Amino acid sequence: IADQIWSHYAYGKNAVYSNGHHGNAILSHFPLIESGNFDVSNHRLERRGILYGVLQAPEWNGLRIHVMTLHFDLLAVGRRRQLSRLVNLIKEKVQPHEPLIVTGDFNDWGEEASEVLREKAGLAEAHFNLHGEHAKTYPSWYPFLRLDRIYVRGFEMLAVRRLHGTPWSSLSDHLALVAEFEF
Repeated sequence: IADQIWSHYAYGKNAVYSNGHHGNAILSHFPLIESGNFDVSNHRLERRGILYGVLQAPEWNGLRIHVMTLHFDLLAVGRRRQLSRLVNLIKEKVQPHEPLIVTGDFNDWGEEASEVLREKAGLAEAHFNLHGEHAKTYPSWYPFLRLDRIYVRGFEMLAVRRLHGTPWSSLSDHLALVAEFEF
């Protein structure tokens, strides 16, 4: 779908199986000037990655925006290791003053990630920041778990919402989140 929406995209293939593959993707209106996929798998049965990219926003005087998207493990011990790897990747790739967006399925039932990312990377979770709670996104047909997040640093959050109902609940087993913010 990337080439049908915007011409700027990156794909990080994390798992390959007989019927295909899956991974994370970045689709952008802004040019993507750098990208890389970082393996954060804890074992061979559950392949996971963090897809990293740098966007250049001509409308904002060429501002460089760092973006990361991910899908973390089902088990808490694995998620904690991956969260630590995420924090280290942020410190390695993104200067503290640079804007950053981190999105994905954190599988964070205990809602532990937001505190860690706030304290160690200066990130705020968009839905929590605006509504006082993480968004219920799973399962899409009757969402009650708060697994998917949009974290930002260096932006003013204007709005965030879940895409629910038809057709959204039939496109994935998770509902999508959409955030609006400005620099």
